[in-house]
Amino acid sequence: MVTQEGIVQTISGRNATVSIIRSEACAGCASRGVCQTLSDKEILVEVVNDARAKEGDRVEISVPSRVLFKVSVLIYFLPIVALIVGASIGGACAESLHVQSNLASILGGVIAMGITFCVLTLIDRNAKSKAGYHPRMTRILSNPDSPSELT
Repeated sequence: MVTQEGIVQTISGRNATVSIIRSEACAGCASRGVCQTLSDKEILVEVVNDARAKEGDRVEISVPSRVLFKVSVLIYFLPIVALIVGASIGGACAESLHVQSNLASILGGVIAMGITFCVLTLIDRNAKSKAGYHPRMTRILSNPDSPSELT
């Protein structure tokens, strides 16, 4: 489970908007579509308020590791495979298309990657509607209304 700390900004029904500092994990996160960028480092994430946090609470949100791994494979590995396969097919078909092998390989790779990015866009739209791909609030770390702890 990949976790991140943040501060609850607003509560709306069952959902909470949490402000977090962007990390490297954000690049491959399946839920990046529900995040709103405040700045280069700070983003807003809408999560289900399972912990019943209140505005101002410091909370922990998480995304299952398997989801992060699956999305990372789709985002990073699939386009590379498509490029290699497309270039190979383009090169193999060059003679029958009466074009240079290098040009056919480039075109084949570009076409294969274009198709892959279209498929990834459809997968992303589908993932946004599935609850398993959204970050969850796992616990409240501190509450500003509670007495401060001595350190």
